Amino acid sequence: MKKQITFLIAALLFVGLLLGAVFLYNRLENTVQPNATPPASSSAQGQKTSAPDFTVQDAEGNQVLFSSLLGKPVVLNFWASWCPPCKEEMPYFNTVHQEMGDKVTFIMVNLVGGRETLDSGKAFIEETGYTFPVYFDTSGEAATVYGISSIPATFFIDAEGNLVSFARSKISEDTLRQEIQKAIDAS
Repeated sequence: MKKQITFLIAALLFVGLLLGAVFLYNRLENTVQPNATPPASSSAQGQKTSAPDFTVQDAEGNQVLFSSLLGKPVVLNFWASWCPPCKEEMPYFNTVHQEMGDKVTFIMVNLVGGRETLDSGKAFIEETGYTFPVYFDTSGEAATVYGISSIPATFFIDAEGNLVSFARSKISEDTLRQEIQKAIDAS
């Protein structure tokens, strides 16, 4: 009898812990930090922060310098095909890219390494039919200069290459649209 009660108490505590984790995740899910600096950079308060430069690969294996893609506001998203929150937000990015791709540059950076391979990232995009541009961080340079410790992570950058805001978690389509508008307005 004592074992059953102990097991029941442990099971209830475990369920409570899971519910608490889900509650906290949902509460923090749309956390956007407007006018913040990226984790890997520093600046004086009130000054514009330049988005760090990096090199990634395109789908054909060509090296692409981030700064060469500037000129319009930028949505810079870090993701992996094994990441459930990344996969949940990707349809929003695809929809908004199809609508605003002429006004905003989308840079969807697949973080290659560990569980993610170049092939798994490419296969995921091909299977889903997403049309936004995908780049591959095969060296970890982009993740390092942006201080990426968890994904998804999205940075909103004005046309001159200054960070406007960023989100360290999955974002909604409404949030994506609002933060893009801030980047457009800042340009």
